[in-house]
Amino acid sequence: MHNPRCKFLIIFIQFVSIISFCHYVIRIRGEDNNTSAVKVDVGIILDLETDVGKVMHISILLALADYHANTSRGAIRIVPHIRDSKKDDVEAASAAIYLLKDVQVQAIFGPQMSTQTDFVIDLGNRVRVPIISPATSPSLSVKENPFFIRGALPSSSQTKAIAAIVKNYNWREVVVIYEESPYGTGILPYLTDALLEINSFVSYRSGISPSANDDQILRELYKLKTMQTRVFIVHLQEHLASRLFLKAKETGMMNSGYTWIITDVLTSLLDLVDTSVIESSMQGVLGVKSYVARSNELDMFTKRWRKRFRQEYPDMDQVELNVFGLWAYDSITLLAEAVEKVGTTAIPKLKKADTRENLTDLDALGTSEVGSLLIDSMQNTELKPGLSGDFRIVDRELQPSPYQIVNIIGKGEKIVGFWTEKDGISHKLKMNGKTDKTNNKQLGVIIWPGESTIVPRGWEIPTSGKKLRVGVPDGLEQFIKVERDPTTQAVTATGFVPDVFKEVILSLPYAVPYEFIPFPIAHSPTSKNYDHLVQKITSKEYDAVVGDVTILASRYEYVDFTLPYLESSISAVVPLRNDDRKNAWIFLKPLKAELWIATGAFFVFIGFVVWVLEHRVNEDFRGPKRKQVGMIFWFSFSTLVFAHKEKITSNLSRFVLIVWVFVVLVLTSSYTASLTSMLTVQQLRPTITDLNDLIKNGEYVGYKKGSFVKDVLTRMKFDSSKFRSYGTLEEYNDALSRGSKNGGVGAIVDELPYLRLLLNKYCRKYIMVGQTYKAAGFGFAFPKGSPLVPDVSRAILKVIEGETMNNIIQKWFGNETDCPKQDGMATASSLTFDSFKGLFLIAGVSAGSSLLLFFLIFLYQNREILATDDSIGKKLCAIAKVFDLKRDDSNSMSKKPSEGNESLTATVFAESDSSIELSPNLPLQSPEIGISDGLGESPASEGFSTTETGTPVHETMSGTIEER
Repeated sequence: MHNPRCKFLIIFIQFVSIISFCHYVIRIRGEDNNTSAVKVDVGIILDLETDVGKVMHISILLALADYHANTSRGAIRIVPHIRDSKKDDVEAASAAIYLLKDVQVQAIFGPQMSTQTDFVIDLGNRVRVPIISPATSPSLSVKENPFFIRGALPSSSQTKAIAAIVKNYNWREVVVIYEESPYGTGILPYLTDALLEINSFVSYRSGISPSANDDQILRELYKLKTMQTRVFIVHLQEHLASRLFLKAKETGMMNSGYTWIITDVLTSLLDLVDTSVIESSMQGVLGVKSYVARSNELDMFTKRWRKRFRQEYPDMDQVELNVFGLWAYDSITLLAEAVEKVGTTAIPKLKKADTRENLTDLDALGTSEVGSLLIDSMQNTELKPGLSGDFRIVDRELQPSPYQIVNIIGKGEKIVGFWTEKDGISHKLKMNGKTDKTNNKQLGVIIWPGESTIVPRGWEIPTSGKKLRVGVPDGLEQFIKVERDPTTQAVTATGFVPDVFKEVILSLPYAVPYEFIPFPIAHSPTSKNYDHLVQKITSKEYDAVVGDVTILASRYEYVDFTLPYLESSISAVVPLRNDDRKNAWIFLKPLKAELWIATGAFFVFIGFVVWVLEHRVNEDFRGPKRKQVGMIFWFSFSTLVFAHKEKITSNLSRFVLIVWVFVVLVLTSSYTASLTSMLTVQQLRPTITDLNDLIKNGEYVGYKKGSFVKDVLTRMKFDSSKFRSYGTLEEYNDALSRGSKNGGVGAIVDELPYLRLLLNKYCRKYIMVGQTYKAAGFGFAFPKGSPLVPDVSRAILKVIEGETMNNIIQKWFGNETDCPKQDGMATASSLTFDSFKGLFLIAGVSAGSSLLLFFLIFLYQNREILATDDSIGKKLCAIAKVFDLKRDDSNSMSKKPSEGNESLTATVFAESDSSIELSPNLPLQSPEIGISDGLGESPASEGFSTTETGTPVHETMSGTIEER
């Protein structure tokens, strides 16, 4: 035991231990032998009275220890100066001023509360010192504060993940329960916008004060329970959320049918909530929180963190590491690396401000000479990998990571899915942080409140005994008739519309209690109409409107309609004219007046053309003037029945007649067919055929009382003083029977369902005419955004597609086949000139061209007369007399042609005027078409008559003159 060698060994070991201990103490105090080490003061402001503040405190200490443990970084020593804000904004501000003025820190981490951070950020901007804060309020803007770096995800980054959950289950409305503080209100505009992008919206915002007592929370929950919406998004801190869920359990709002979604902060700090609260009052709640991938480094750090936490807070129950502790660790590590990048030379203190006396603490603050360098180094950087994952700062803002969706079951949580900005919801997540596209885009199995696996539909009719208040108008009894029992005051509605509504309600997968509330509609122009009925929903007097209400764009502005349960259009019904078959003048009806006039004019014109072409060569068209005029009319009109017996000799006349006879054939056939139809078929001819006729004639117009048709008629330029409203089919019939002149109307303009009822009852008296104006149809009205609308629309489709709808129609409207089918667009049966315009054009062109050709040939053959020097009048008289002479085409006359022409010309001019001088050698030509047979004889040419052989020309002329 007294061996000198053993004593020496013991002394040596003690000496080494003392040296090692001294070296460790020196390093902790920043007094190591490395005299070139630069001290950098960093301020830390935390709420050390909160569990989150303590979690971040331990993480910051470990981050600095890990940084200093790296021997390669001995040139920089970061000295933390920790201050407790004690949950007070003034304490936080005082701590910041102390750190900036007295300690002269080069950067500050914290505070963790948004209200505290707001003022500290302003100080940082003034002193040019970076402020790295884990506050989550989106109202703290990095764009407006150049020295602010957000060291945690803002609460606005999770809104799209929450909206994706709402969209995944087709919930249309949600209620947001938020804390009345900057922390709570900051998320509201972002959450509202995210929900609007998926066609959902926030139906109610419930603000709860952090100082609210249990009774206030209970009253607010009872208020929410009376609403239809059953999807609640909770954005509260853990202590207030615990009280809320306890009271929700007490009010029965954690039962089946309810949905609760908690935001990131509460989900991430769920271990801070009392286990008894979770087990009793939070089962089935969904939550979202930032995803942190598990790793060996994180597991090892967690063990170190727990050990250090027990050392620092030995009297406190164990608290688990959360994402805020990881973000604090990564933020301090990133700050240390930024300090190292700035340089290893001595970092100066803050530049002192004006040293005059009586300065306030704010005026005494200096400005940092390295703050700008630190901000430039940190505003776009990345810590990869950090404990929280890829800790990436872009434009001084922490970039979002994937969110995981959890379901609270038992004492803890179960991961049911993930969400990323790029791929949305997915059941699983790849190791690289991207969603697996091969997975189904659905969440895993979720246990909802009440231990139900059935997805809540998101809304319910309140179970407080309140029924759905349904407004019903009193209209046509076949559609809807409202009666009130005088004894019990119970309201009953009968007719087509109530029957459809009852079947639709029965088709819903849940019970909807309702009661009818009558809405009277009077005949007065100033009385309430269907628009006022629909507006009762906006004023919350009615929860729905059931009736013959037409879906209109103007009404869609303040209510939502279901799919139409009955199609509708607007048309007009007018009385039928009396039967024309007993009319003595019905034979004139087949043709319109303009067609009669055009036909008669063409008969006369064709007769005149044929007379001109045949007068000189056909004996039947010669004679006294009265005979010739009569021949013009007789010959043309005789073609109507093909009774003409006169011989036609001119080819031009034959051409004209061929075309004209075809025209006459078409006219007579059409006339016969039209007249036969009028005499054998009953003609449903309306008194008017177009609504514009009503305006021109100043007729009164009827419509259903309270209907929007009145506005339609006004837009069609009808005089509003000519409107008359009616409420029953009998009133319609009476008004149409009396007519406008006797206190009735000339037409009823209404929607097709009503008009079909009228025609079905009075089918032989009225007819539908005019253009049909399309309408959207009849639908049920509900408040804007009502969750009942899609369910009721689906139920309407089920009723329409089944046999039920046919039975209801048969019950109230009867069988429309009992009434003869009427043409809804009746038109006059008389033929018009437009139908035969082409035929008359062909006949006119053929006759006119034949006449023109005849005159050209005639003038050419008598060009000697036109070549004289006489006046125009004398020439015309000579031409007329030559035209009136009968032409002799004989080529076997004994006289020479020159002699005959000479005699004829002399005779004509002698009769015309004794002073006319004729050249004896002028030959007389007459229009003829002949073909020589090559033997010197010219037989009578086809189409022109000739005189008898051997008859002198002058004898023929004399005989003709005597006949005249």
